[in-house]
Amino acid sequence: MNLEQQLNEITGRSYGKNIASCTHVQLYGSILQLVKERIADAPAITGDKKVYYISMEFLIGKLLSNNLINLGIYDELKDILDANGKSLAEIEELEPEPSLGNGGLGRLAACFLDSIATLGLPGDGIGLNYHFGLFKQIFKDHLQNAERNEWIEKLSWLENTGKSCTVMFGKKKVTGVLYDIDVIGYENGVNKLHLFDVEGVDESLVKSGITFDKTKVEKNLTLFLYPDDSDEEGNLLRIYQEYFMVSCGAQLILEETKAKGYDLHELDQHVAIQINDTHPTMVIPELIRLLTQQEGFTMDEAIAVVSRTCAYTNHTILAEALEKWPLAYIEEVVPQLVPIIKELDARVAKKYKDKKVQIIDADERVHMAHIDIHYGYSVNGVAAIHTDILKKSELHHFYKIYPGKFNNKTNGITFRRWLLSCNRELSAFLTDTVGAGYKKNADELKKLLEYRDDPAVLDKIYAIKKEKKAQLVSYIKEKEGIELNPDSIFDIQVKRLHEYKRQQMNALYIIHKYLEIKGGRKPSTPITFLFGAKAAPAYVIAQDIIHLILVLSEIVNNDPDVAPYMKVVMVENYNVSYAEKLIPACDISEQISLASKEASGTGNMKFMLNGAVTLGTSDGANVEIHELVGDENIYIFGEKSDSVIRHYAKADYVSREYYEASPVIREAVDFIVGKQAMKIGHKENLERLYEELLNKDWFMTLLDLEDYIRVKDQAFADYEDQQKWKKMMLTNIAMAGFFSSDRTIAEYNRDIWKL
Repeated sequence: MNLEQQLNEITGRSYGKNIASCTHVQLYGSILQLVKERIADAPAITGDKKVYYISMEFLIGKLLSNNLINLGIYDELKDILDANGKSLAEIEELEPEPSLGNGGLGRLAACFLDSIATLGLPGDGIGLNYHFGLFKQIFKDHLQNAERNEWIEKLSWLENTGKSCTVMFGKKKVTGVLYDIDVIGYENGVNKLHLFDVEGVDESLVKSGITFDKTKVEKNLTLFLYPDDSDEEGNLLRIYQEYFMVSCGAQLILEETKAKGYDLHELDQHVAIQINDTHPTMVIPELIRLLTQQEGFTMDEAIAVVSRTCAYTNHTILAEALEKWPLAYIEEVVPQLVPIIKELDARVAKKYKDKKVQIIDADERVHMAHIDIHYGYSVNGVAAIHTDILKKSELHHFYKIYPGKFNNKTNGITFRRWLLSCNRELSAFLTDTVGAGYKKNADELKKLLEYRDDPAVLDKIYAIKKEKKAQLVSYIKEKEGIELNPDSIFDIQVKRLHEYKRQQMNALYIIHKYLEIKGGRKPSTPITFLFGAKAAPAYVIAQDIIHLILVLSEIVNNDPDVAPYMKVVMVENYNVSYAEKLIPACDISEQISLASKEASGTGNMKFMLNGAVTLGTSDGANVEIHELVGDENIYIFGEKSDSVIRHYAKADYVSREYYEASPVIREAVDFIVGKQAMKIGHKENLERLYEELLNKDWFMTLLDLEDYIRVKDQAFADYEDQQKWKKMMLTNIAMAGFFSSDRTIAEYNRDIWKL
């Protein structure tokens, strides 16, 4: 049966109609069924050894177009629908985005699952089935408001497997139910994303916004990703969630291994477990508990085999992001793990006297990363500079003990979603120009460099960028009600809202530029500043930064002297779907974290792939982008990581000194509490942010602000030289191949998993 016959058969069976007479809603359900039937016919990926990628987040985005591309039927289906007067693009818009992640950590995990399947490696994801995810962001009165993000519909990619398991919290018992989402490799077989839900989950616990009774654990475990942990109940709930995930996961892993007839004493020969950040750390003591208490292992045997099976990815240099749970909390939630954690700690203490490498510290806190490093066989950073900093400073004490465990795996992105799916115009042009080989071997994008002096190629890349900008303008008008100029420079910063990512520095630049225009210095080409970010509900300063940006948006966009020359927009409820519209339209990619603080970043790679030019610090993967494209195709500013680390070590950075020494800095910072901002904004939020910048500024915004202004102005000036800019765009696209997640996963497999 060909594709059109199959779809007609499904629409007839489901709705008694042919394709042409179905509504888009009916066609969405029918195409979902079509894809599931095609997946059922595709081979499951099998092998003697399998990786399980455990992560608190999987930011998978909408799956329909991705699955159609990976099955190789997107273009054929689009033509069939076109011939029947239907629009695949409109049908795709009907799909809700799964709310299973937040930022780069979760998006990376999703890219990795795609690449694992594309490379034909046996590997499944293990996570939780959050009903409301992080939250839905709503702007009211220039403030972020959080509401529950409902995404699970009757028509869904989720499949209830009918499998369940029991998880004990002390004497409290809950049942975990397993849902699967198929992960289709590009022109390859199928793996699974295993998502565990709690049987008695009760959505009605959420009364208003995202507040709910955190104590009703049996009913709330899978409601939200990262519930507010600013109180003890929130901390305990995080531990309940993490243990629920790893206990369900560990039981599944052992069950599957035994079902294949393998001896659990040789677990490491058939299983690799990748621990994505510290959230899944408890899988180590939980596996040891299951092996000793249910499988007859001695403690020595269990520790030895688990230590050969588990590997740890570190995603952060920020000390506050490396989880440290009070032992008393773990005792309350999972008392059965405490003897094992104490045993693991005692073995470390007996071997190493250095207090910095102990698992349980003097304050009776359990350092989760320390468990991973001592009782895993691999520790990897996610960009060259990040891994270097881990070795030299943040984890230096461990590096001295275990130099052989440390390795770097620079992050990557899946080109299927971030080029083939979200920028079909550019993808088609690249295929015509350099061939289709880059879809499987991203290094083939380098062939584009042969056309660096070809006016027709340069003009076409620029024309596609203009087309994507026009598409974004109409999307923003529909979503946000704001009219943008498609001929302006699109300067975009989209990522999680955190002080170290320094959205506040971008806001200070906007104030500076606004005051310049008011003073008569108008840019040659208008500029559009676009932001997208969610702030954790308990992260007050992050909320204040959003407030400032929304206040600036109102001031700038409604000022008749300024609005023709610049606009400011913060898009509401930024997610993968919004990213797929923003990234192809970007001219200047803002990657401005304080050097040494961003482990890698992956947005920088997506922007580069789509022909944006990076404006950034020497941080994370920016360093590798800089090496690949050369000085003339990137804008680097600010202090280097070594200098920043020295400032922290000496505690000699005083933001007020920079404020007092520079009229430019002072003018921008003072604007936050000036009459214009205060008239629109909230005194409490603006004054708190002002005081933070003036008296603390932990992530050194004012240290780099003047250099940021200088280099950003240079980028805007260079944009006027269209030939130069087109060549920069082409070079960035051509050199993006290194950042394919297929390359990253091939390295994980070569050096860590050995599947």
